[in-house]
Amino acid sequence: MKTLGTKIAEYRKLKKMTQEELASKLNVSSQAVSKWENDLSIPDLPILIELSDIFNVSLDELIRQKEDVEVARVVEPQLRKSVDQMMLKVVIDSGDGDKVRLNLPLSLIKTGMEIGMSMPEINGKAALKGIDLEKVMKLVDQGLVGKLIEIESADGDHVEIFVE
Repeated sequence: MKTLGTKIAEYRKLKKMTQEELASKLNVSSQAVSKWENDLSIPDLPILIELSDIFNVSLDELIRQKEDVEVARVVEPQLRKSVDQMMLKVVIDSGDGDKVRLNLPLSLIKTGMEIGMSMPEINGKAALKGIDLEKVMKLVDQGLVGKLIEIESADGDHVEIFVE
């Protein structure tokens, strides 16, 4: 489980900011930022709101200590949703600080596959191009839902693919 301090440090580094730069934006000392990142203290609510704005994440994502990993699981045939009711969710956090969130209906993907569609290139990066949509759809047809793919590249890119 990631602590608030760990998250502040990770988000700060994703933004390629030093503790001093973050402190300056928040009008606090760099020692305050260091204490937060080492879980020796926590920021007040107004500062937490500013942090969520600076990092472009929700307050919930910033402060909750729950694991955000949704484990893939197989759903029993009688409990499965129709493909028309399901979504493919793609979460991309690039090493450059870009964030992309895609929510695609599986019915749209199925139709796209019929006309030869493949995963797009995002922001000049080909991280998604290697994803085989046919294999993803076969897994879904077998009842697999949850986090199907998680990729960490050497460039600091992070990609997750979920089916819900």
